[in-house]
Amino acid sequence: MTREYQITHRTRYRYSDDVTSSYGRGFLTPRDSGQQRCQSYRLNIDPEPADRSTSRDAYGNISSYFHVTQPHRELVVTGRSIVEVDPPPAEWYAAGAAVAPWEDSRPTGPDGALATEFVLDLQTAEITDAVRDYAAPSFAPGRPLIEVLRDLNSRIFTDFTYRSGSTTVSTRVAEVLNAREGVCQDFARLAIACLRANGLAASYVSGYLATDPPPGKERMVGIDATHAWASVWTPHNQWLGLDPTNDQLADERYIVVGFGRDYADVPPLRGIIYTDSESSIIDVSVDVAPIAGGPVRA
Repeated sequence: MTREYQITHRTRYRYSDDVTSSYGRGFLTPRDSGQQRCQSYRLNIDPEPADRSTSRDAYGNISSYFHVTQPHRELVVTGRSIVEVDPPPAEWYAAGAAVAPWEDSRPTGPDGALATEFVLDLQTAEITDAVRDYAAPSFAPGRPLIEVLRDLNSRIFTDFTYRSGSTTVSTRVAEVLNAREGVCQDFARLAIACLRANGLAASYVSGYLATDPPPGKERMVGIDATHAWASVWTPHNQWLGLDPTNDQLADERYIVVGFGRDYADVPPLRGIIYTDSESSIIDVSVDVAPIAGGPVRA
């Protein structure tokens, strides 16, 4: 059934000296789509920016820009939203392209024209012989697409260890393959490289994952996090989400903020500061709270 969430995403920067000018841009506004509706969104920035704006990028993601000109040693960026997410129709994973041979989902013809760029490798290249070798067992000729996705998801989940802090946003797929550890963005990027190595169009998805507390335990506020997963194109422009970090297919627990060809297309926040500060601290807290009595749609 449809779920409704209240999301609070707060990023706090602290500096050892004054910052005289701070430029920031980020992707923090949940998208609207056929399965998701952002009912409200508010972005608070403290200190108040002298200039701010929003725009859409080539993929339809909402980008927020700000420029803080008053000297500060602390900057707090807080996004608050209310989002409804529908469960995926059963046929997405059980009929049509999902049960057809995976080769049929290689983008071709007019329907696949806009997806073609999601087949292309990155610069610098991530599709290596090691990636092809790792992907190969999942991509048996003629295998149904859904079996390919489930198998690749499960293998990455089993073969790699989730270790917070083990990588950075600059870590290459080859390094993750060698280390056999990483975080959600690394496992999403590995899955994407495997899919693209076989001619499928795959996107990097940034957003949030709603998690439930253990049985008998209270929800803890602020311990959630941003999340990343992969999505693969199928004919009729339908994208199927897969989350190798949790060995899951995307459903109504997944809230999409943005998608692109890689992390660099949709970072939550990035920017430039002018300062003599020699050190800084960044604290991020995310809370994805189900709204009791929210919409119920079968």
